[in-house]
Amino acid sequence: MAKTEGNFQIKKRSKLPLIIGVVLVALIAIGGIFYATSQKNEKIVFGDSLKVHFSPSYAGEERIIKFLDEHVAPDYGIRLEAVPLTDGTQADRAVAEGTLAASIYQHQWWLKQVIEANGFELTPTLPIFQWGFGLYSDKYASIDDVPSGALVALPSDGANQGQALWLLQRAGLIGLNKSIEPRTAKLKDIVENPRDFKFKEFELETLPRVLESVDISIGYISNFDAGKIPRSQGLLFPKAPQTFACQLVIGTKFLDDPQIKKLRQVFADPRLKTYLETTDDPLVQGVLTAVSDD
Repeated sequence: MAKTEGNFQIKKRSKLPLIIGVVLVALIAIGGIFYATSQKNEKIVFGDSLKVHFSPSYAGEERIIKFLDEHVAPDYGIRLEAVPLTDGTQADRAVAEGTLAASIYQHQWWLKQVIEANGFELTPTLPIFQWGFGLYSDKYASIDDVPSGALVALPSDGANQGQALWLLQRAGLIGLNKSIEPRTAKLKDIVENPRDFKFKEFELETLPRVLESVDISIGYISNFDAGKIPRSQGLLFPKAPQTFACQLVIGTKFLDDPQIKKLRQVFADPRLKTYLETTDDPLVQGVLTAVSDD
């Protein structure tokens, strides 16, 4: 519509472009929401090849996955792909979201700490193997030679420190407060220390590197192997309790998936136990052992 004033014609601007723009913006927004929702709700479908995470710091884990892929998984109609990730939190997130089918790098107590810290929906389904633990020294040839007042290095994180202290108790070197679960033990829970050992905490991966500065260092054999510490420097290799066995960890919402059920059957197959007990692979033998009965 136009209005004439003198020699000038004044036109009213149409609102149609504005309306169209608003509609387009709304449609784009709705489309974005729909896309995000569809992505979030997209169903994970596992195929015949399942990705299983392992920690590259523990090369024996990869050997286990490859053994199962070659000798066991085909009998269940699936294949396994070993996927290394150094960041355990990133790996656990990927398992919870279904990007990875499973992980095999952690015992249930470490996993508990991860879940509490991050809120991941993960389930430990079955014990697979146990990591060998060792007491090492480059100063003494046997545990009997270690003098009173010796300095002992052990893991600083709660889960692995509990395991180290429990192993020291099982070896008769210390006594722990009987009112606490041994797996939860902390340094303050030592009530018997007949040889007056002194303890110092270190991050798990640094225990081999501090060996020169302490009398005894206690940790996973695989860490010491990786640090080029010969096993001849091991004073004791106590058997770890089953509660610290490595678990096959699955995203909780995928537990009933048919392919995941096959994956669990593969890792439960008795051929894995035989492999762990008989292999001469130096990355596995004595490092990753069959699950104990206690």
